[in-house]
Amino acid sequence: MAGPRGRGSIMERSASSSDRPTWGEPLEALTDASRCFLGGSCPSQRAADVACLISSGVRGLVPGEDRARSPSENCHDSSVELTCLALTLVERITSSLPSRSLSPAATRYCVEVLELLFQDMDLMAHLIDRFQAEDQIISHLAAKTVSTCVVHQLQQSDTISPVWQQKCVQAFYSSAPGPELDACLWSLTEILKRLLKGAHQDVFGKLLAALDLSLSALCSKFLPGERKEGTQCLVDLTSSRRWGTASCLLLDLLEVLTASSVIRGAGVCLKSQRITHLHSSALLTSVSCSSQYFVKKRVLLLLKRAVLQKAGEDWALGDVLCTGLRYQHFHADMNTLAQSVLTAVATDWLQSVQVDSASFFGGTRHVKGEEGQKPDCVMLRAVSLLLLKSMELHIQSAGATAGVGSATEVYGYLQSLWGFLRRCSVQLTEVTHRCCWVSLLFGDQDDDMMEAAKALFSIFIHHRLCSGLDDSAVLEAACASGCNPHCHFLLLLQSISFDHSILLDFLISTETCFLEYFVRYLKYLRADWRGFTAACGRISLTGGHRSLQQSLTGDGDMLKVTDKGEPDRVEVSACVQPTGVISPVGTLRLAAGFHLVEYDSSDQSDPENMEVSQEEPGPSVSEKSRFSALDVKQKISGSPMPIGQQQYESSVSKPMCTLERRQEGPSLPVLQSEQTSCPTMWGRLPCETLARAELCMSELREVVTRLQTRKLFPYNPSSLLKLLAQVENCS
Repeated sequence: MAGPRGRGSIMERSASSSDRPTWGEPLEALTDASRCFLGGSCPSQRAADVACLISSGVRGLVPGEDRARSPSENCHDSSVELTCLALTLVERITSSLPSRSLSPAATRYCVEVLELLFQDMDLMAHLIDRFQAEDQIISHLAAKTVSTCVVHQLQQSDTISPVWQQKCVQAFYSSAPGPELDACLWSLTEILKRLLKGAHQDVFGKLLAALDLSLSALCSKFLPGERKEGTQCLVDLTSSRRWGTASCLLLDLLEVLTASSVIRGAGVCLKSQRITHLHSSALLTSVSCSSQYFVKKRVLLLLKRAVLQKAGEDWALGDVLCTGLRYQHFHADMNTLAQSVLTAVATDWLQSVQVDSASFFGGTRHVKGEEGQKPDCVMLRAVSLLLLKSMELHIQSAGATAGVGSATEVYGYLQSLWGFLRRCSVQLTEVTHRCCWVSLLFGDQDDDMMEAAKALFSIFIHHRLCSGLDDSAVLEAACASGCNPHCHFLLLLQSISFDHSILLDFLISTETCFLEYFVRYLKYLRADWRGFTAACGRISLTGGHRSLQQSLTGDGDMLKVTDKGEPDRVEVSACVQPTGVISPVGTLRLAAGFHLVEYDSSDQSDPENMEVSQEEPGPSVSEKSRFSALDVKQKISGSPMPIGQQQYESSVSKPMCTLERRQEGPSLPVLQSEQTSCPTMWGRLPCETLARAELCMSELREVVTRLQTRKLFPYNPSSLLKLLAQVENCS
């Protein structure tokens, strides 16, 4: 571990250990040493004595104990406890050196202990041997300790432990299920994570190059490159508990490898870093053939993160992931993944995807009565987003010149997705307006919802360019297929109660792709304001909605409702803001008046215009711009719309959606169609929804302008402000 020492010094230390004092309790001695290290001081024992005791503990030996007189179970318990303590102590000593948390004297003491352990006593070989321990705690602690030691050695001397490397290569080539393979997979995953988070790019490349071939061989056994003919599936490697554990550990490793290809940017990309994309077809097949549900779910989550280019988002540094650089085969690999998904869907892969009941901390919830089992929303979102993003990638690679056949093909994939959701979720089938499905499915996951909305917008634009239909027919077909961008945007506004400050939170947040989506949508909106007004006729202001997750958990107290006296209908009051309205803003959801930016925190802020009300969770943050439903109704009054506009509205916006919720249980809201009672006139406000939408975007433009003037906005919003002004002029 440390630098080389003279041979005489080693012999001197070894000799000093031979006349060490005899301790009655080795556990007490190691415990005292551990307390001293935690306190940053040196133990009273000599370094050679502590090293000897640690080495004995790692090997499972209890010095000074008469095994002939001790019961076997007591001897085993002492050995296990001493081994765990010794492993933990080695990991603690090694990890404390880079942190420089010890005093100079304690640092010298730790270096001496590690030199004795790894140079004189060959501790690394004994640590590797503990990978095979049947006791899972010992095997895991050994893997954790080895990982820390290997990383420390790589950082100090830029060398890979030959013992550890040889063991990993051997385990990966043999692929025998058991504790040894599991420990090697976990250890490599942990080491790669630490190197990536520490930005040790050169060391990472050297380590991965040494294991690239063995990793490829391991994945080839788990994930054969070609799909089997007919109904033959992959060999079910997850049928046993050990294979299931190894499969999940391998999937964790694949996510790290996939993330490394993005984090390292334009550097050399090894084959092992492209496994998720190159073997995507086999991964999809494993979803159909694996007998263990948690493996299916883990595979889908890996593929979802890969197609979103968000692998490693749970542990990698955000600024490291957003490098923007791409390796040589990046676009080809993404197209391979997308084509694998679309090919699988074309061969009825969705029919074989299993979606179990929603799980909770107490297990799976069984629902009484006629409501049936509630589906796993994580699985539904993963499948949906995987297919939507694959369609978007397919469109981007094919271009807009594919013609009507391509538009029909893309909409065919979308219909397959709706069929899958209809089969897996009885609640979604009750929603007649398919544009609401996206909001219901992704409503409590703002990042996923923005990705889905952006993908559906690309699908809509592709269909609009390739179908050859006029605008009204395109929008009508879009609503039938659930990808009308106007409906999606209005449902987003409705879910946040038309609160422009939440849109501002989205604009300055890096956690979603909202800025990209919003700019693209505004460019389309300024050219199709008539379609927007038609969509407002579909989305009634009284038609609030809840997310699918809330429907599953039966959280029915989030909406403030008024009973109209009808036994089967409960409506959201149009005049009262729901106190718990569901916003797609992750942690900001349900917190009216709590935002990423406190607009009144600056000395330059105008308290009258920038005040955020903490008492009223209304849609406005300004006293001057607060309005009631009565104010909006006064704006609605006007003469009937012209005949031409009536024909347009009748072809595009026939129904108007209102919210209905059955009293039998916490099911999804049912969007029923009824004849619109809100007259529409070109150039005038067609209904309350349009009035609030216009006011929301107007207030957004004003607050962004104010922040830009005071140089408080995090980036240059000039283009965004120009688009908002152009949209405002359309009204």
